[in-house]
Amino acid sequence: MQENLLNVVQEPIREVLDWVDRILNYSIFHLGETQLTIGLILTLIISFVALFVISEWLRKILVNRVLVKYQMEAGTRLTIGTVVKYLLILAGVFSILQTNGIDLSAFGILAGAIGVGIGFGLQNITNNFISGLIILFEQPIKIGDRIEVGNVSGDVIKISARATMIVTNDNISIIVPNSQFIDNQVINWSHNDRNIRFRFPVGVSYKEDPDHVKRILLEVAESNHGVLQSPKADVLFEEYGDSSLNFVLMVWTSDYIDKPKILQSQLYFEIFRRFSEEGIEIPFPQRDIHIKSGFDK
Repeated sequence: MQENLLNVVQEPIREVLDWVDRILNYSIFHLGETQLTIGLILTLIISFVALFVISEWLRKILVNRVLVKYQMEAGTRLTIGTVVKYLLILAGVFSILQTNGIDLSAFGILAGAIGVGIGFGLQNITNNFISGLIILFEQPIKIGDRIEVGNVSGDVIKISARATMIVTNDNISIIVPNSQFIDNQVINWSHNDRNIRFRFPVGVSYKEDPDHVKRILLEVAESNHGVLQSPKADVLFEEYGDSSLNFVLMVWTSDYIDKPKILQSQLYFEIFRRFSEEGIEIPFPQRDIHIKSGFDK
């Protein structure tokens, strides 16, 4: 009795398992000598998802726990982590394909088809991808750098395979294709370090003493918290202008590399105040007009 009951229960289960087995082994198409079944495709999908998740997890561990111990810059750590992630994905893809018995020789045909697609419509995507690899290996720009490319100026916050994300001073995110950094001139304000020198023009009246003006400008620069004490600020007597003696105040900063206009405004406010206290005249253009009457002889 119990044996008959057990057979009654097991029979539907065997039928379900046989049905699942037929579905999983159902052949969709052949890739070279490999027969692609539904089960194989599901296995590949799960394997690839796991590969991308694990590679991203390892990248974060490498960047945030391992490389941070070696006192590297944040941009350099992120670049190394991204390169390692791409290498893991590349090695993992081939390992998964070989483990599941995929005929890799058949990918020659696929590569040819991809080449045709690149020739017709994927040139920009391929160009940006290769440019992204060049950026990651050569590091002309890194995450955290202050750059200018074309009409875009801002801080690099992300470098991906296709494009780079830049945030402007107005907190606007701009996506720039990686090829722009290879094909065009790029100004990197922080490629070597974060110390940048700015030049601010200042004009005074011809009656003023240049040494007195220089002393005031240097005192203003030294009293500003955003100006570095080393290297020291300096003042150049640039030229005799049409209506003024023109000087250039040169200051070094690392805090205002991304907002030079703010530093300029602070210095100009203080320069104006000090000039007023010291009686230094700031000239303005003047023009004398002589009207000659037609009755004059």
